Amino acid sequence: MEIKEIFEKNVWEEFLKKCEEKTFLHSWNWGEFNKMMGDRIWRFGVYDNELIGVALIIKVKAKRGDFLFIPHGPVVLRAKALVLKTLMKKLKALAVVEKVSHIRIAPITESGLVVFKKLGFRNASTFVHPELTWELDITLSEDELLKSMRKTTRYLIKKAIKENVEIVETNNVEEFDKLYQQTKARQHFIPFPLNYLKNEFKAFSQDNQILVLLGKHNGEIVSSGIFVFWQGIGFYHHGASSLKYPKIPVSYLLLWEAIKKAKEKRCEKFNFWGIVSDEAKNHPWYGLSLFKKGFGGQTKEYIKTQDFIISHNYWLSFIVESLRKIMRGL
Repeated sequence: MEIKEIFEKNVWEEFLKKCEEKTFLHSWNWGEFNKMMGDRIWRFGVYDNELIGVALIIKVKAKRGDFLFIPHGPVVLRAKALVLKTLMKKLKALAVVEKVSHIRIAPITESGLVVFKKLGFRNASTFVHPELTWELDITLSEDELLKSMRKTTRYLIKKAIKENVEIVETNNVEEFDKLYQQTKARQHFIPFPLNYLKNEFKAFSQDNQILVLLGKHNGEIVSSGIFVFWQGIGFYHHGASSLKYPKIPVSYLLLWEAIKKAKEKRCEKFNFWGIVSDEAKNHPWYGLSLFKKGFGGQTKEYIKTQDFIISHNYWLSFIVESLRKIMRGL
């Protein structure tokens, strides 16, 4: 096996079309987005006569110590253990050159933890991207999808329609951000900055892979979402809402319209992004998770985020991240 850096978008994207386990966090445009944010990236391909695996590597700059990060990857067709072993030789050499404290991988696979442990990885103190998501098969007809929903969800969608809730598309990310800031103040989370949202929209809009939806009642924006559509999967990446009209279920109709948009774009799956388990009733995401699950679907649980220690500076990062996780109730 050998590793080569990939510079051609079509080579990268065509390979990923062959792979089942993937999210847009390994798309070509996600790499472009990270470059827009000022991060250095590498796109490695693992070859065994032919391309059998790819890895997007991002150098994350942090006060507590820089690290190399692979988001929802590497994405591999076969020989996963050997691909990861080969890739790690390259990554360890790169980590020394880049003077980072550790290598962090958020795996896209639902099994194979033993492979990471044999290579010397340990569970990370926190996660960067969802490790537990909710996914819906949307190859069914709209009527069948409605029937498979929770009864309450179906009722609230119909109620929103009767209340003349309006769902509109926009290219104005700032409209989303206004509501996003309200949501932040109410739920006490750390939001992505506006330039992050703008650059994400810019990176994916060049291929018509992103959409901002606004849910309006009485002409006022009450709910909004940013959705990514990539390689047959729709993703609910960002959401925001207002409590101004608590009895008007705008968010339910907005998400239903997003699912229908995904079907229009010939997607076969709709990923609701991060959730928590039914047992995590004290988690800040518990209510949001119930909302998402009401549309029907099933859980996808990935291997926990893995860290490979390069230097002792890693432990400062570990302590800071652990404390932040506790403070946020995660």
